[in-house]
Parts: sequence; structure tokens; C-alpha cells
Amino acid sequence: MRTLTEQFPLVSELIAAKELFWANPGYEPFERGSANVSLSQEDVTEAEDRLRRFAPYLAQVFPELKENGGIIESPLVEIASMKAYMERQYLERQYMEQQSMDQHFDPKLAGRLLLKCDSHLPVSGSIKARGGIYEVLKHAEELAIRHGLQTRGESAPSQLPARGAASHDGGQSHDDYSALEGGQPHADYTALDSEKFRDFFSQYSVAVGSTGNLGLSIGIMSARIGFKATVHMSADAKQWKKDLLRSKGVTVVEYVSDYSKAVEEGRKQAAQDPKCYFIDDENSVDLFLGYATAASRLSKQLEEMNIRVDAEHPLFVYLPCGVGGGPGGVAFGLKLLFQDHVHCFFAEPTHSPCMLLGMMTGLHDGISVQDIGMDNVTAADGLAVGRPSGFVGRMMEPLLSGCYTVDDSTLYRLLQAMAATENIRLEPSALAGALGPVQLLSTASGQEYIRRHQLQDRMSRAAHIVWATGGSMVPKEIMEEYLSKK
Repeated sequence: MRTLTEQFPLVSELIAAKELFWANPGYEPFERGSANVSLSQEDVTEAEDRLRRFAPYLAQVFPELKENGGIIESPLVEIASMKAYMERQYLERQYMEQQSMDQHFDPKLAGRLLLKCDSHLPVSGSIKARGGIYEVLKHAEELAIRHGLQTRGESAPSQLPARGAASHDGGQSHDDYSALEGGQPHADYTALDSEKFRDFFSQYSVAVGSTGNLGLSIGIMSARIGFKATVHMSADAKQWKKDLLRSKGVTVVEYVSDYSKAVEEGRKQAAQDPKCYFIDDENSVDLFLGYATAASRLSKQLEEMNIRVDAEHPLFVYLPCGVGGGPGGVAFGLKLLFQDHVHCFFAEPTHSPCMLLGMMTGLHDGISVQDIGMDNVTAADGLAVGRPSGFVGRMMEPLLSGCYTVDDSTLYRLLQAMAATENIRLEPSALAGALGPVQLLSTASGQEYIRRHQLQDRMSRAAHIVWATGGSMVPKEIMEEYLSKK
């Protein structure tokens, strides 16, 4: 431990559970930083195409998606009243406190402050609807094609695929299941919403380990399509999330230990069943790509709001981080689109800073917060992860601008302020992103990041996006507890 704290002095502050900001020294210009990254825009485009193929099916099975043509997307809204609150309660106070410390910063939050409301994504009410639903759909598609039941119909959003479209899958195996629907494989993905397809999928199962929201998205989608679904849930998972899953016919296995143990046990049990597909939040490329599809849609929303992203108009994005797949995928997609003009930061609880610890030490999944004596106990259940994804940490090492930590008490204050100023109700973990602009603008390391990247004169033209990750499905009585918590 002494060697670690000597090599990385910030570890001592992590152990003390202080709110802090860490600028990533390994961050590189996009062209150089992305040179050794194994994924590309083509991979993200393939994921976008798959979601378009499934859009008619999704619109048919989830009424809340009908209006949007089966596309799972969330609003981007300006939060000017919350911005005024952040200036008044944080920046101006810290400005006054630091006047005597020769640390100067502008007490105003320059630029525009926006909220990306993945908290209100249809179907499962969190960012996990992006990656979780995508991977379940991909697995279903691959099974259906492999058994000669489906072809990859090409379609534009909100349009049914043409029947008889050629499959892009090399060789299809035609076994007994090819007799479904008269023995002809479908290009029309709405055909998956039938008893015959559900009977086919019911022979297979899907499993996942989760603190809550990923389990909701995967459990709800798997059960709807016909899979047997099992969610292995850590001790941090909220009871209402377990109850909701069970009401959808999902098997919930509860653990008294944390997230990593739930994943480990889920993975182990799934390995014993050849027809069980385990969605591995720690290592899944498909989850990652599902999240990455958010970038192109966000780009369109920014255009609609007349918000430019270029050298003179920097974009800052603040993403709550648990194991890392969700924020990592979103950040990766944004870097592909906006390259050096977007600056992505991960936000973690002060008691669960696993990604910050893993990236700062370079040990990634080789170290956990428990290894340095931390308890990994936080009200932000979706972020209660002790060991980060090594896959995501290494992928983001040259692309991530930095990380910062947020105390539970701050999360509750911000939750209450968001409800009071904007009438937007979120769960605690969704507020981790909201402290990002304050940490960037008011801390010494944040100001140094701005100077190092020559952003001082561009901040007035910047856009700051707080990524709200969940909250719309929180039961009313639980939300009232959040809003009244002191």
C-alpha cells in the first residue's frame, strides 16, 4: 500500500473518500490515441443498422416506442435553471473560499449546460436500455439466422424490411426449426413477435450479473422476446428493481456480496448450460457498441439545437461510471464523431472509484477499491462497483480526459436541486455527472486541463452535457424518500 501511495499520491485522497478531480495523463490527440484501438466506426455503424432492422419489431412489442418508430432514444434538454443553481451553490462559494489561496477561476459556468435524459429512455428507464437491449437483440438475430428462420432485412428507420431480402450471413444451417412459418426465413422482423418464434427462443436462456439497471434492460427485453432470463443481482440492487423483474417473469438470484461476485457467479452458472448466453458487463464488446450508437443520435440533437462542436466550440460530457461499459461506449462513439473537440469525463462515487483507481495506476481490473481498504458502499447503486472493466479501461486509456468523484450527500443535494429547478426526477447515481462542470472549472487539476488544451478563450462557446443515466422508473414512494433525504 505504501508503495502505491508513494507512486500515486492521489490514492491517499481516494482512501479518504474525498471529492476530487483527476486529469488523465495518458490522454492523447485522437488520431494517435485511436491508432491501436480494436474497434472502429464501421463496428458502430453495424450496430446502428441492426437497431434499425429491429425498430419495427420494437415498435410493435413496446407501445411506448410506437411514436418514435421503434427507435430507443432520449431527449437532450437545456437546464438553465440548474446551471444558475450550480453557479450559486458551488462555483460562487468556492470562488469566495479560494480568493485567499491564489487559485483563480471564473465563478460563472461559461457556455450552455444540457441534460441528456437517458433516465427517461423507453422500456427500461436508464442508459442500460442502449447496450442491454442491443445485445439481446443481436443474440436473438444470430440464433434465428443460424437456424434458418430469419434473414437480415435492410430497412430505414420506421419502415418494415422487405420480405425475401438476401442474408449477409455466409452459410445458414437449416435444421428442424426451418419449418417455422412454412419453412421460409423472414426478413420482416415483426415476425419475431409470434408464438412460434417465442417457442423457439424459449429453448434458450440469457443471464447477466447486475447492480440493477442492466438487469432491468436485459431481463425485460429477454423475457419479451421469449428467452428464459436470469439476473444475478448484487447486494446493492434496489428491492423495487428486483420486484419489477420478477413481475416480468425474470428469475432473480440475489447475493449478499457486491457486483463482481454476482457477475462471477452468473458467469459460472451460465457456463454449465450450452443454451445459456451470458452477457458479460465487464468484457462485452456488443454492450459497448450498443452504448456507442448514442453518439450519432446526440449529434443530430445538437444540430437541431444549433449547438456546434468544433475547435472553437468544445463539447464536455460528464458520464456516471460503474464498471465502465455504458460511459465507455458512449465516450468512444463521441470520440469517433467529434475527435479532439469532445472531452469526456467519468464520474464515480467517493466510495467506489474503481475506474479512476484502475486507470490512474495502470492496473485496470488488476486492482479493486477493496484492495486499498475502501468499502464500495454507496447510495448510487448503479455505480457500486469495486473492480473496473479492464477491457473498457484499456480501450479508453488514451481517449478519456479524466475522472472525478462525488460524495453521496452531494448526489442527494443535486437530485433535490434538479427536481426543484427543472422538475426532472432522477435516481442518485444519475446525478454523478452534474458535478462535472464544477470540478472541471474550480479544481486546480481541472483548470490545468483547460490550460493544457488551450481552451481558456473557448469556454464561453462550450457546451456541457450531463448524462443522466436513470430514474424515470423509480417508484413514487422511493422518489419521495430521495427528495426528502437530509
